[in-house]
Amino acid sequence: MTSLPKNFGAAFDLSLLKNSSLNEKPAGVAITKENLMSEALPASHEQVVVLICWSPRSPQSQSVMTALGQLHDEDMSKVKAGTGTQAWILGNVNVDVEPEVAQALQVQTVPLALAIIQEQIVPLFETVPTAAQLRLVIDKVCALASERGIGGQVNPALVNDPAAAEVEEKLEPEEAKALDALESGDFAGAKEAYRQWLNRDPRNSLAQLGLAQVELLERINGVDADSAIAAANENPLDNKLVTLAADCEFAFGNIEAAFARLISAIRAASSENRAVLREHLVGLFALVEPTDPILVRARQQLASALF
Repeated sequence: MTSLPKNFGAAFDLSLLKNSSLNEKPAGVAITKENLMSEALPASHEQVVVLICWSPRSPQSQSVMTALGQLHDEDMSKVKAGTGTQAWILGNVNVDVEPEVAQALQVQTVPLALAIIQEQIVPLFETVPTAAQLRLVIDKVCALASERGIGGQVNPALVNDPAAAEVEEKLEPEEAKALDALESGDFAGAKEAYRQWLNRDPRNSLAQLGLAQVELLERINGVDADSAIAAANENPLDNKLVTLAADCEFAFGNIEAAFARLISAIRAASSENRAVLREHLVGLFALVEPTDPILVRARQQLASALF
C-alpha cells in the first residue's frame, strides 16, 4: 500500500519540549492500551483511523490536534447532512499518559500523525502542517483507503443515512507517481510528475498544491530551522536568507511570521529584488486556503508594500 510523504518538515525532539498547559479539550477519542486493541484496530477495517500523538508539553502538537479535530468535525457534519461520504475516526494519544501506546507506535517525536487502515500503520507526518496541508493529507489517506474498500462506503448506522453513496476515489497516475517519488526522497521526480499532471490538466488545484508543497519541502530539506531564522534576523536584506527563513517558519506552522518577514523584505528591497521576493511570497500563498484570514490580510499588506 502506498503511504503518504513522511517528511513535511523537520520534527520536534521530545526531549527538548518545555512544559505547557493544555488550554483546550483534546480532539477525538483518547486512545489507551485497552481501546487501541479492542476498538481502534478493529474499526480500521471499516473506516480510516487517524491518530495524532501529542503532549501537553508541546504547544505545536496541541495545535495540530485542534486543527485535525476541526477537519474531522467538518467532514462528519457533511456526512451526517448527506452532503459528504468521507467518514473517518480521529483518536489522540497523549504520549505522557500512555507511554506503552507511544512505544507500540514507535513515537519518537510529537506531533506525529498516523493512519490505521486494516490494522496497518501508515505514517502521515511529523511536523506542524498548515490547514491546507492537513486537508490534503486527510483527503489522500481516505482516497488510499478507498482503493482497499475502506471508508468508501459510509456506514448507514453511523450517519443514519441509508442512501449514503459509495465513493470511488482513485489517484491520478501522475499523483501516484509523485507520492512514490516523495517516499523515496526524489523531489525532482515528484515535481516532474506534478508538472505532467498540470500539463494535462492546467487548472487542477490538487496538482498545483502538490507541486507547491514539493518545492517547499525541497527548499527546507536538511535545513536547521533555528539557524536559518537566526541568520535571516541578522541579515534582513539578504534575499536568500530571508526566503529560507520564511520557508522554515511556514513549514512549522508560523504562517503569519513567514508572510510578515517577506512583506517587510519587499518594502525594503530594490525593484529587482522585490520581484523575486514577491514571487516567493505568492508561492507560499498557494499553500493556504484562499479564505484564510491570515492570507487575506497578507494580500492586503503585500498590495500596500508594492504600491
